[in-house]
Amino acid sequence: MDEFELIRRYFVRDENAPDVICGIGDDGAVVQTSAATELVIVVDTLIEGVHFPAGTDASDIGYRAVAVNLSDIAAMGARPRWMTLALTIESADAAWMKSFADGLHTAAAEHDVQLVGGDTTRGDRCVVTVQINGEVDTGCAIQRAGASAGDTIFVTGCLGDAAAGLERLSQGHRDDYLAGRFLRPTARVEYGRSLVGTASAAIDLSDGLYADLQKMMTASGVGAEIDLHSLPISKALQAHFDRDEQQRFALSGGDDYELCFTVAHGRLPDARDVRVTAIGTVTDSQRIVCLDRGVVVPFDDSGYRHFQ
Repeated sequence: MDEFELIRRYFVRDENAPDVICGIGDDGAVVQTSAATELVIVVDTLIEGVHFPAGTDASDIGYRAVAVNLSDIAAMGARPRWMTLALTIESADAAWMKSFADGLHTAAAEHDVQLVGGDTTRGDRCVVTVQINGEVDTGCAIQRAGASAGDTIFVTGCLGDAAAGLERLSQGHRDDYLAGRFLRPTARVEYGRSLVGTASAAIDLSDGLYADLQKMMTASGVGAEIDLHSLPISKALQAHFDRDEQQRFALSGGDDYELCFTVAHGRLPDARDVRVTAIGTVTDSQRIVCLDRGVVVPFDDSGYRHFQ
């Protein structure tokens, strides 16, 4: 069993309480808190040696732990408000703790998120769990289910940078652009909020474009065609890797934390400094097809899965 089968088998229940608008299976849960407002709840755990390399700077660990949760909030079109922190460390080293807290609070301050509580424990390696609660107007949360055949598929930013950055880090390149994209991802919170009322479905790209698009298409009961030549590739990725590697990183590299979303019609919101690219179309085939100048390119990837 991988992590998703574990969740389906042991934690999903057939019915939700009346105040649960969206339960297990999306980027976050949505619960009704008042007539006008719904609460969006997200949580992620980062483990040393699994989600970031041993020896990663403490400030980057703190920043990343917040940013990956902000990305889930962004995918649902919510405004982040409060967060809690559960931290496990081997020892309470003052310099490490200050650096970690600086990174954590820097990421939180960028979106006016307040740390309101948590837990600190001792363990044999660093484990960081952050939960963020956000708000959205009633009925306005963007979910993975909602895409329809004919919708256009968009992504923000560039794809593959973070996975390439992790590879660069493993080669000792700690200070270049790609490494920074892994260590300090940019959560598209403002743009996510602007998609409310425009996007028919959305997901944040944590496990790779192909795997995460598959999750969104499955939730919506549809399929997709992707134009490989439309995938946005950064100049930095092009400079360090050949075309095949660029495509591999863009399709199956995780940790970009960009948004992938679908739009049925109408104008996109003003992106300002956010790059937004149309990469394909939703179909009724219930499968994902990759096209290179109209020719089908066989590809399959389920993304990173724990316990597999």
